Amino acid sequence: MSSTPHRSSPVLPGLKAGLVLLSSLTLGLVLSACGGGGGSSDSSNGGTDSAAGSTTFSVTPTLSGVAAVGAPLANAQIKVIDAAGTALGSTSTQPSDGSYSLNLSSKTLKGPLLVQVIGVDSQGMPQVLHSIVPILDAAKSAMVANVTPLSQAIVALSVGTDPQALFATAAASAAQIAPAASAASGAGEFLKALIKTQLSDLKITNTASLDLLGDAGFTANKSPQDLLLEALRVQVARSNKGVDQLLISNKMLATAVPEVVVGLATAQTELLKTGGVPANAISSTLKLASSAKATTDNLASLDDLSAGLNALIAQGKTAADFTASTWLGTYESHNSGTKAELAARLAGLATAKRQLGRMMVTGCADDVLTGGLCKRVLVAAAVSDSTGTVQEYFTNAATFTKAPAPATTGGTWSLIGNARKVDAKIYPVSVQALAADAALAPASAASAANPWVGIQLEVQSRTAAATPVQLLSTANVQMPSGYSIGLSYCNRPFMCISSTPGSATVAPTGDIADSALQQSALGWLGGAESQRGAKYVASYTIAGTAETRAMFLPADVPADSGRSRFPTLDGISSSQPLKASALRQDLVLNYATWASANPDMRLISVRTRLTGGIIPLFTDATPPLPPKTTLTLAGLSLPTPLTMTAEIWLGAQDMQGRRYYSKYTLQPE
Repeated sequence: MSSTPHRSSPVLPGLKAGLVLLSSLTLGLVLSACGGGGGSSDSSNGGTDSAAGSTTFSVTPTLSGVAAVGAPLANAQIKVIDAAGTALGSTSTQPSDGSYSLNLSSKTLKGPLLVQVIGVDSQGMPQVLHSIVPILDAAKSAMVANVTPLSQAIVALSVGTDPQALFATAAASAAQIAPAASAASGAGEFLKALIKTQLSDLKITNTASLDLLGDAGFTANKSPQDLLLEALRVQVARSNKGVDQLLISNKMLATAVPEVVVGLATAQTELLKTGGVPANAISSTLKLASSAKATTDNLASLDDLSAGLNALIAQGKTAADFTASTWLGTYESHNSGTKAELAARLAGLATAKRQLGRMMVTGCADDVLTGGLCKRVLVAAAVSDSTGTVQEYFTNAATFTKAPAPATTGGTWSLIGNARKVDAKIYPVSVQALAADAALAPASAASAANPWVGIQLEVQSRTAAATPVQLLSTANVQMPSGYSIGLSYCNRPFMCISSTPGSATVAPTGDIADSALQQSALGWLGGAESQRGAKYVASYTIAGTAETRAMFLPADVPADSGRSRFPTLDGISSSQPLKASALRQDLVLNYATWASANPDMRLISVRTRLTGGIIPLFTDATPPLPPKTTLTLAGLSLPTPLTMTAEIWLGAQDMQGRRYYSKYTLQPE
């Protein structure tokens, strides 16, 4: 299920591409930092170059901007530091548009300034992004730094690594941060060369004046610059070989395999050279992200969809009203969810007095992208109450219908769904087992390593209704190697891995092994199965119809899972172990320390599991949305003494889609 994406400009391999990129970069280095996409000020008016020392302002300097990933990052935390690691202030973004503004805490600053945003996007994925003010000018105290995946790319190219670690240790990393002041302008021009196709698609012709960092007029409202974020998938990630990379691709492609891969350390080295060629840092065959112009041509009006639904919600419309509306006019289904269920949910938002935020494009549900056109665009929106607090997330698929003749342009968006009978996804997974005092438990016979890594399979088995209906009895997942894994219904939301081929039901254990394949324990799970973009295919029969689903691994399975990434609880030690008896009354779980150290992660699951009885007993609890970091487990009615083994499982997910689980085995009575 692959296709050749449409390209609005040719991909130039080898030396020819390098020359094109070098030409673009050379132009950018000649331009001022403002015009080249690398800054928001000019040092020609008497300001001190921040690379040479500190700059003193006569008035309190200010910083403002917008944090967005296509849709605004609402209620996100903004932090600002200078190159010496001095904290200059913090604030939160506005819930409606992602904008922020703050007075910096000092008039004397050592440039460059680094900006960090910590938030959650419209589909509930954690986001930690960075921006930079490379050049400080004492005559320009009102500075602008927009924070987007594109600014994140510029900062990463400028410092030669993932900026998150540098931000956390800025005082100790000053020598690594300082060169970013010189590299940022060239990094901006280099990035523009990599996304040249999208710039052309969106008719951004004056690229020299396009400022991807400090454009004071930028808003997350489907303007051309905002649509760059909707058209592209831009990530800074570490490969399973430990190399920090910039990954860029057309967001409408189903596979997670990046089209353009840039080694960050090599890119920064070249950017700092006189006449350096950052194209040498590109390790991928492609040098440009491919086009989805036929889709992006229509995206400017996508927010009309959420605005139209919000109007009905505000009027208190019923499910019947939503069903009859044009916004659901061609709706089919979405991961087994019907039109009636969607209409009921939207009516429920009206009852709860909630509203949808701006729609964010997350990908394409089509098996094949033909001529750059996605007929089912995957979208997401945060759902907030009247205070602007996000209460839930809305995900679905939308389609664009052209205006009827004689009109030659225009049209409308409506929800249509992905037309899939079940949901199916895979994730890289890492699992660690802890004792009651939080010490790493010895590796067991069931697990040759602790922690261990593998793949987690999630194939939907029943509907999400209050009274769920079974959808599947069996399913099969084929790996890239050609080997297959059988799944069976286990009275859970997702299928369980079955050890009995063809079995229609299996008993769930509540262990991660119900859905996860351990790499070291399964000879079929090799290197090809563990790489970003690895294609797994789920096949099953539902309502008498055979269906297949392609699933793509969103990130590399980490070769080394640092222990700090695994979710842990505060207050657990050898003197204060977790005791099974604590489950008898309400138990408050606090994970604030872990959450603070891992802002790019979010706790997604908590499970209490009891084994050793006739059958395993387990209860799931839903963690609160960030920034909350406590969860109360309701007390359990347990026999005295408790002879069963008690466990608490914590599951977390990072912004790349990797999952980390910690299992605490509680101290027995």
